[in-house]
Amino acid sequence: MIRIDLQSAAVFSAAVLASLVTALTIRHLGGSDAAQAAPFTTPAVATVSAPASGATAQVVKAEDGHYWAQAAMDGRAVRVLVDTGASVVALTRADALRLGLDPRPEEFTGRVQTASGMVRAAPVELGAVSVAGARVEKVQALVVEDGLAYSLLGMSYLGRLSAFEATPRGLTLKP
Repeated sequence: MIRIDLQSAAVFSAAVLASLVTALTIRHLGGSDAAQAAPFTTPAVATVSAPASGATAQVVKAEDGHYWAQAAMDGRAVRVLVDTGASVVALTRADALRLGLDPRPEEFTGRVQTASGMVRAAPVELGAVSVAGARVEKVQALVVEDGLAYSLLGMSYLGRLSAFEATPRGLTLKP
């Protein structure tokens, strides 16, 4: 016997209606200039579904309360701040140059918000990013032109792991 109470049915109906209205609104705005206007833009990031590989990694919480890691990016060491609030891996200009990435001025097509304000960024793809053995290949990243104090290990890496967990003592990265 299936039992449905009136309140659950009403909530479900409201959710379906809201979804339909949202879908129709998005479709309606799809070809208009209003849908394309935004205060800032971030370059599109391709979705890559290849799973992470390697061993579970541990990142110890630093005295400043942050999770700092030594990442291997395309075979070179880069000190990064693990940042779940960053959509993609973000590289300082200096770290990008050490990795052999030197975008031309016209390649800085994106704009991102940093602590220093809005800055230009160039999309790049890293062949592989590894932290203590947890490896992800073909990672989307941005080279930030100015204003980024240190490189960030964002969700274009973290989101490809099977799981990551923060504890009071550290961060566990599971491929």
